[in-house]
This record gives sequence, C-alpha cells and structure tokens, in this order.
Amino acid sequence: MRRHNFRCPRWVVGVVAALFVALITGCAAPSLSATTTPLASLSQSTTTATAPDATTGTNLPPRGVTAPPAHVSQLARSVPLQVQIPAIAVDTALMSLGLKADRTLQVPPSGFPAGWYTGAVTPGEVGPAIIVGHIDWNGPAVFYRLRDLKPGDTITVLRTDGTKPRFRVMKVAQYPKDAFPTALVYGNTATPTLRLITCGGAFNTNTGHYEDNTVVFADLL
Repeated sequence: MRRHNFRCPRWVVGVVAALFVALITGCAAPSLSATTTPLASLSQSTTTATAPDATTGTNLPPRGVTAPPAHVSQLARSVPLQVQIPAIAVDTALMSLGLKADRTLQVPPSGFPAGWYTGAVTPGEVGPAIIVGHIDWNGPAVFYRLRDLKPGDTITVLRTDGTKPRFRVMKVAQYPKDAFPTALVYGNTATPTLRLITCGGAFNTNTGHYEDNTVVFADLL
C-alpha cells in the first residue's frame, strides 16, 4: 500500500495563513495550533474574498474558461452523499472526514470511497467544499484518473436534501507539496466552489509519498 498525503491549511478567522509543513503517514493534514481557529472556519467567516489567480495574483478565471455568472445561486447546508464524475467514470459514495485527536484531517481508510471534510462548507454553499480521495491503494483508487479531467467537465454531488448541484471544472492543476498554494486552494470564495484533491506526480520510494498534489477547481453551474 502506498502512502499519500494532502495539504490542508491553518486558519485565522477570515485570513489564510500559509503553511508548508511536513506531513505524517497517510493522506494527512498538518495539525492546527491553539492560536488558530479550527478548519471549521473555512469559508464560514463573515469575510469572504475570491482566491487570486495562481499566475497573475488577480481575481481572474482560468485561461480559456468562461467566467461563471456574476450572481450564482447558492444552497443551504446539506450533507453530501455521493459524487459523480462522468468524464472519468467516477460514481462514489462520500464518507465524512473530520479531525483526529491530534487535529490532523482524517482520511478514507481505503481506496474507496472518497470523503468530504465536514468542517468546511457542503457542496453548493458559498465557499470551497473539499472532497479528497486516494489515487491508488494496492491498485487504482477512487481518484486515480482525477488528473485526466478537463475544463468544462461536470461534477454532480447528491445531497441528503435531495438536491444535486452540478459543478463545472474550471482548472486542473498539479502542485509540488513543498510549494502548495494554500490560499488559492482553500481560500474563501464569493460563490459556491468545489475542490477535489488527490496525490500526484512521481512516487518517491524513499519517503513513501507522492511528490505532488492534483487539485481540481470547479464552480457551481
């Protein structure tokens, strides 16, 4: 079984605090210090702002993709049950992921299913909802083909209230774990957004980890 890790941020209310912390075994997140608010503050602050573009530092949509409408509808909080991504043949249940006793993010215990972080918004609420999954687990896992998504592909989330918000992929990016753009990925957004995250890049046999993270950025349709 290969070991994975994801990066998740520390937060001060309404402000992103950038992190570059070595991660422990598994798809784990760095611990939260006593001086920061829990990850539950993610996108639930009364102060919201769009995350800057990775290359220009301005609030621009990814190149080649039409910006979403200025006024996107939003949904009330409702637990997500399932995510469907037709372009890569993913149709998976979602398990709930919280924080462990050491305040690192829980991760799915096997290659299937994917999981959503309960301390952030649910898909369809304003802000970035976070869904994570393994790339492999003694063979291809739930997000093995995540890197193959293209701008314009759709993602549907089935929620407990019966709604099925659809998201459009805006960008798929791969980031070295030692240069992970924390603010861009986890920063508050003014509209409902979705982040799908898995490991990627080369597998380092010395550390037992993948060297990069693959991140899918999607906006509510």
